[in-house]
Amino acid sequence: MQHDKKGNIFIISAASGTGKTTLVSRLLHNHADLRVSVSHTTRAPREGEQNGVHYHFVSKEAFETLIGQNAFLEHADVFGNYYGTSFQGVESLINQGLDVILEIDVQGAEQVRRALPQACSIFILPPSFEILAGRLKGRATDSEKVINTRLAKARHEIEQAAHFDYIVVNDDLAQAEADLLHIIRASRLKKTAQQGFLANLLENS
Repeated sequence: MQHDKKGNIFIISAASGTGKTTLVSRLLHNHADLRVSVSHTTRAPREGEQNGVHYHFVSKEAFETLIGQNAFLEHADVFGNYYGTSFQGVESLINQGLDVILEIDVQGAEQVRRALPQACSIFILPPSFEILAGRLKGRATDSEKVINTRLAKARHEIEQAAHFDYIVVNDDLAQAEADLLHIIRASRLKKTAQQGFLANLLENS
């Protein structure tokens, strides 16, 4: 039996309002061998958020020190707060044989693809722009101007889907979850993922 198999890394990105967070939550809830990487951030915790569970909450100075140490696979400044994915956090999980999901934006995904070309990247699309606009308007918390700005940003993000390995359309939540799971399972059977098992098999033949 193989004990030294490393986990795989899955990048999952989408435009705002596509349902990415819901899909990732369902995958994590239903499959114990999947983990999501806990990001670092300099923003203040929101009500109910726990340090080390939702985010690693750190000071701006601490984050910038980590940047200087090249500790991040990817990082970005979002509306004045830093967010980043650490090499150490991801490596710790894959070394346990767990598959890791990086739920990040297109900018972060590009950084990770450069650093880890073996990572599998998946982009989640809405069925149409009309449905996406309806989802964003349905939140009823934003003005029309903000919604139009988000739609313009979403179009730009969706254009980046061409750089991803797989594209999943989130028309039906259960079907989209099943599609993601098919991709994850197929990736586990790739030659590169099975090399350790193959080597052990031949060594003990």
